[in-house]
Amino acid sequence: MAREKFEDALEKLEGIVKKMESGDLPLDEALKSFEEGIKLIRFCQDKLDDAERRVEILLGKEDSLQVKQWDGDESDCK
Repeated sequence: MAREKFEDALEKLEGIVKKMESGDLPLDEALKSFEEGIKLIRFCQDKLDDAERRVEILLGKEDSLQVKQWDGDESDCK
């Protein structure tokens, strides 16, 4: 998974979720899928964390820009 792209991993994860939600998987296959899903979640989270750090570094280089924690309210973006 070292060379895998975030988008590819996310797509695989979505496929695993759909299979597991169907409820048709035997227990062994469900556990195997769950394990693979956990690995993909960790991979995606690491990629997102890396991207966040890079953005913070880039914004930190600009004196006029400040890093602000986004709370999900888009009214701050106007």
